[in-house]
Amino acid sequence: MAVLDPVFLDTTILLGGLIEFGAERDDAHQVLDALAEGRIPRALTAWHCCLEFFSVSTRLPEEYRLEPRDARLLLEEEILARLEVHELPAEQRRDFLREASALPVVGGRVYDFHIGSVALSAGARVLVTENGKHFDFLARHGVQVLGARDYVSLI
Repeated sequence: MAVLDPVFLDTTILLGGLIEFGAERDDAHQVLDALAEGRIPRALTAWHCCLEFFSVSTRLPEEYRLEPRDARLLLEEEILARLEVHELPAEQRRDFLREASALPVVGGRVYDFHIGSVALSAGARVLVTENGKHFDFLARHGVQVLGARDYVSLI
């Protein structure tokens, strides 16, 4: 387990684990259940993921959509209370932009590149997401990228 500590949870896991979308999201629920039960010793996320959770959860189709108050409560009680929330330090922002432009990262992919950069800066050993291809760049930094199902099978 030490190789997987700390774990960084992407927005896809937060959304899938806290909102009932159906059976296809059971793996994300299992990740957050493991966190609540203490089977994940240290979990991280980005402030960006918190904002993205609020944004997406309050504009989902009506059958899944949360009221802003409920989204805030879930953020406070399930995410902020259980995960370390990180941001990209100010002194790393220029390097972030340089690397993004050199790769190049284009369009909306800059948001996942930012999230991955926060995970790297925070010392994550593994990033759990359902958008694994968006975080391929982390492999060269030694950060393992796993889907919720693969992560659950390891823990």
